Amino acid sequence: MKVGIIGSGTMGSGIAQVAATSGCIVKIYDTKQEALDKSKKSLEKVLARLIVKGRIDEIEKLRIQGNISYVNSLQDLGDSNLTIEAIIENLAIKQKVFAELETYVTDDCIIASNTSSLSIASIAASLQKPERCVGIHFFNPAPLMKLVEVIPAIQTSTEVLDKATQTISDWKKTVAVAKDTPGFIVNRVARPFYGEALRIYEEGLADFATIDWALKSLGGFRMGPFELMDFIGNDVNYTVTETVFTAFYFDPRYKPAFTQKRFSEAGYLGRKSGKGYYDYSEGAIKPTPTEDKDLAQTIFDRVLVMLINEAADALFLNVASATDIDNAMTKGVNYPKGLLTWADEKGIAWCVDKLDTMYNEYHEDRYRCSPLLRKMNREGKIFFK
Repeated sequence: MKVGIIGSGTMGSGIAQVAATSGCIVKIYDTKQEALDKSKKSLEKVLARLIVKGRIDEIEKLRIQGNISYVNSLQDLGDSNLTIEAIIENLAIKQKVFAELETYVTDDCIIASNTSSLSIASIAASLQKPERCVGIHFFNPAPLMKLVEVIPAIQTSTEVLDKATQTISDWKKTVAVAKDTPGFIVNRVARPFYGEALRIYEEGLADFATIDWALKSLGGFRMGPFELMDFIGNDVNYTVTETVFTAFYFDPRYKPAFTQKRFSEAGYLGRKSGKGYYDYSEGAIKPTPTEDKDLAQTIFDRVLVMLINEAADALFLNVASATDIDNAMTKGVNYPKGLLTWADEKGIAWCVDKLDTMYNEYHEDRYRCSPLLRKMNREGKIFFK
């Protein structure tokens, strides 16, 4: 298979590595030669590290490198069977690139976008043959993260969806098929991990370090929400939240937090700026959490039930299957277990009671219980047998 990658940044280069490793002939396109040079050097370093770790040998390294070429003309992708775009999250720019690309590729070439938040239907509408368009959303770093969300637009043909799904499976990735709704699976379902943590902080219940400690110690999360927001970048995470909030017609469940907005405005972006919710400057001392077990349980339960509620609602609205939702959260963002599996373990009645208690306390729509959870509780059902 011949694969064209549009954009030679971290994500585009990572996807190219995945495809080349699987034996595809890959061309990476970028308008800037220095970006292409950087991508080539980055791949050299990555493969060198894999040799040191004993994951590949020199022959395999040369095979992967030999499968990738670097081009600065979009027309050079004309012989591709599949193209994947991984450029700036700007709908107008993507549409312009797709419209031009279509004039060069064959009629049966699949044109895919790696967008994490934009409508696939809107992107597909820029094409003369919109049925060839599909979302193929990798997670960073693409070579390491197992999950890929495949998102058909309403225009996408069944044949294109099947081919895209099979190709990604052949690349040894776990596929989760998602409905073309804001945030797809992961960026929708994960919102409460950040949003409810920020709300707990804004209410003065606990500081950043204590909230992070509670989620890691009781929940088994690898990083707490504030550590993770600092890692992602507060500007990036805030923009995704704002995008999902707007796309859902300002549903209160996705309402951004003023704390994150102010940190972004102040330039406290996290690790990349040297300061976020934590100070990353040399010699800085990380704050000590308040290790109160009762407080930790309150924090953990509140964040977990909000995550479960979001996962249940995604299932209720046919965004994805229960299995794909759980796979998305464990393999896309490394959650310790699937949220719907967690709901079964905690008990559906426990979930409904926790949500109703918060709703009765706050009378805010953000705490409304998913109709699916309420129905399952009434009927004594669980998500998995």
